[in-house]
Amino acid sequence: MKTSTAALAAAAIVAIGLGAAWFSISRNESSDIFAQCRSSVVAGGAGQIGGPFTLTDENGKQVTDKDVITEPSLLYFGYTYCPDVCPLDNARNAEATELLEKRGYSVTPIFISVDSARDTPELLKEFTDIMDPKMIGLTGTPEQIKQVSKEYRTYYHVQDPGDPYTLIDHSTQSYLVFPDIGFVEYFNRDTPPKEMADRIGCFVDAWKGAKSGN
Repeated sequence: MKTSTAALAAAAIVAIGLGAAWFSISRNESSDIFAQCRSSVVAGGAGQIGGPFTLTDENGKQVTDKDVITEPSLLYFGYTYCPDVCPLDNARNAEATELLEKRGYSVTPIFISVDSARDTPELLKEFTDIMDPKMIGLTGTPEQIKQVSKEYRTYYHVQDPGDPYTLIDHSTQSYLVFPDIGFVEYFNRDTPPKEMADRIGCFVDAWKGAKSGN
């Protein structure tokens, strides 16, 4: 993916939005069950980022967020034609969830395509199966993709809509979400798999503890 002025500006907008969410939640840290898992770069909070969506899964079935996010999940927005960033980022996410599985945690990696023109369910299934058999691929209409991107404050821009080989500028954060809670954390693309697994494990432990009343 080429770096462009528009992409850099969009990244700044995403960072501002995430920072605003962090400020909001930091004021209520005493009631934040995930406070011990957060770091100085953490941004998030239920109700600030994320929201309901309706998309089409890699099997061609229409699904909602409640159908897909049934356990701790790691969301990434990208596209299958992406020459470098998306494969690397999704491979990292898959490695992190595999590390977590070895530790007894179950986390689902989810890939949401921002390329509704080219990413058919069949292509998504091929992509996700290569990355991780557990990974779920989602696509949708341009309007549906725009809506879910807005909910998660992500950015994408098709460089040349008339070119079948066009590249798409897009943000590269991965989002940790929980059933009934929603968004709790994001990870930048330079976060190593082990560090991501360690931090996600902390969030899952806090979530389970809150559910059990401990």
